Amino acid sequence: MRIKVCGMTQPEQVAQLASFGVAFAGFIFYPKSPRYVFKHMTTTQIRKENSINKVGVFVNAPIEEVLHMVDECRLHMVQLHGDESPKYCEKIADYVSVVKAFRMSENDSPQWMIRPYMDVCDMFMFDTMGAGYGGTGKKFDWHMLKDNVIGKPFFLSGGLEPGDEGALKDFTKEEVSKALFAIDINSKFETSPGVKDLEMVKNFAQKILGI
Repeated sequence: MRIKVCGMTQPEQVAQLASFGVAFAGFIFYPKSPRYVFKHMTTTQIRKENSINKVGVFVNAPIEEVLHMVDECRLHMVQLHGDESPKYCEKIADYVSVVKAFRMSENDSPQWMIRPYMDVCDMFMFDTMGAGYGGTGKKFDWHMLKDNVIGKPFFLSGGLEPGDEGALKDFTKEEVSKALFAIDINSKFETSPGVKDLEMVKNFAQKILGI
């Protein structure tokens, strides 16, 4: 099990994540997000951070902008959280690893949603449908995935919070979890948007990773 902490905005906090066993730090490049990284960090600060895998989160951004930020910030992976088409994803995936996020409501079929993207993305992410783009903080119903074969590594997102450790471990026993690559945490581990409660992150990581 790997952990990604998304919505990072504080360089000194990013620098501590790896010591907790966290594998990925997410930086949001969506100007309308309250966790928009350029309100707090520069491209140089992001580029210099080399203690952890860096994931850039984009929403319907021009392809040229995404690729430019990959180079400028030395991102290891790109997470696409908007209405990006399979063709769009393919162009990005020719350059860097792509995680396509799907915002799901209770009547959606995961396999139907991911099918057009199977050959053009490296991984998927499943999150809760909300009014806007990006994370909603609302709990995702993991059981929607239960009887599906995802066929690609995937991130599990959507309102994960302290206290979910036991339910997450139970979920990993499901057949679909053979493809579970990482879990994604964000707003439930904050003191304010983009500012994490590192003690909460550390405790959660220790329980999930068994360290």
